[in-house]
Amino acid sequence: QVQLVESGGGLVQAGGSLRLSCAASGRTFSRYAMGWFRQAPGKEREFVAAIRWNLSIGLGTTYYADSVKGRFTISRDNAKNTVFLQMNSLKPEDTATYYCAADPVKGYSDLDLRRVDYHYWGQGTQVTVSS
Repeated sequence: QVQLVESGGGLVQAGGSLRLSCAASGRTFSRYAMGWFRQAPGKEREFVAAIRWNLSIGLGTTYYADSVKGRFTISRDNAKNTVFLQMNSLKPEDTATYYCAADPVKGYSDLDLRRVDYHYWGQGTQVTVSS
């Protein structure tokens, strides 16, 4: 069982930055694919970013939605069981509840990592960007 706890959300003006954190329980954190998703009121949950750690080379592969590419950065600290989402140049359309997700089975497929069928989910953290 993996528990995920997000933090770092808040209210920010357009053009500002926020850094979301997701703390995970469990001793095999490095083996999990980690993702960030978001859901705005009345909309479906959508993929934001994902990171898959390659244990053999000690590097992570990252994936981004086109809407956030160049503005958001996903990273992970396996020693601290934490994944981060650095969000810069925020826009009002980034307003949503952001969810952290983990999955022990997903590999390196771009399409697979973008799907919403992750095994574990956090409770979400609200991000509001004012214009």
